[in-house]
Amino acid sequence: MSTQVERVELDQLTCWRIRVAGSELLLAQQGAQILSYRHNDQPPLIWLSPEAAYRRGQSVRGGVPICWPWFGDLRRNPEAVQAHYQQAEAPAHGLVRAEDWQLLGIDEEDDAVSLHLACDTRQTPLAGWPHDARLTFTVRVAQDLSMRLETLNRADAPLTISQALHTYFAVSDVRQVSVEGMHGCRYLDTLQDWRELRQAGEPTFTGETDRIYLDTPARMSILDPGWGRRIHLDACGSRSAVLWNPRVEKAMRLSQFPDDAWQNMLCIETANVLDDVVELKTDERHLLELRLSSTSLAR
Repeated sequence: MSTQVERVELDQLTCWRIRVAGSELLLAQQGAQILSYRHNDQPPLIWLSPEAAYRRGQSVRGGVPICWPWFGDLRRNPEAVQAHYQQAEAPAHGLVRAEDWQLLGIDEEDDAVSLHLACDTRQTPLAGWPHDARLTFTVRVAQDLSMRLETLNRADAPLTISQALHTYFAVSDVRQVSVEGMHGCRYLDTLQDWRELRQAGEPTFTGETDRIYLDTPARMSILDPGWGRRIHLDACGSRSAVLWNPRVEKAMRLSQFPDDAWQNMLCIETANVLDDVVELKTDERHLLELRLSSTSLAR
């Protein structure tokens, strides 16, 4: 297939569809949010809700929302992260998911396409967060998918952030999959009053799951026997990850989410959270990288 780069309008959002090297990616310029990704005739690697709404000012359910400059509930973040925000009510997962990002450019190679986007708080201040930072996001689409999220602190004072690439993965049946590479990791189970536990064996999903893993390895893999594949997550600049699946009751309360959609998705969020937060001095940068690929299981 020849390389195709196409701007498309989905309801209220400007999006970009990239086809190259047998891969297809859809990205919304709002929030620099990857919406979907698949390779050849395989099932999608990235899950997008069948009820996804493409509205200005709200994140789309699914894909890879960018959580920054904090992750989750701000009140659960370290004090240094909380101190940077000056309003009473703090939205979950930070301030950039619904912001208009600037498209810096699109680079085409023989077998890859890269999109470069930026959110610059000097040009577009974030309400309640009066700090000078530049956030850039580069997505490279080839036979695999790579993401690079860079934070530059341009302020005179140090900056502390938490963040995540909130990736929704498509799976055949979450009740049949496991995650390789996390044996022995410490984790906080938010459903057990944030109790700290240690992972024994590979995580599986027998009920609602919301865990923050610490000291995570550079590679984790989703083992999906139903679709005969492993999805590999290779991360750099991150020592924490979040595993999330809403299961039945919570799924019924989520927006843009069919009641039974929990069966076919799993979030593994490559992150910098809790004691893995990012501390930047003036003019210092941090790079969070994630590469996604898949391999077939031996028959």
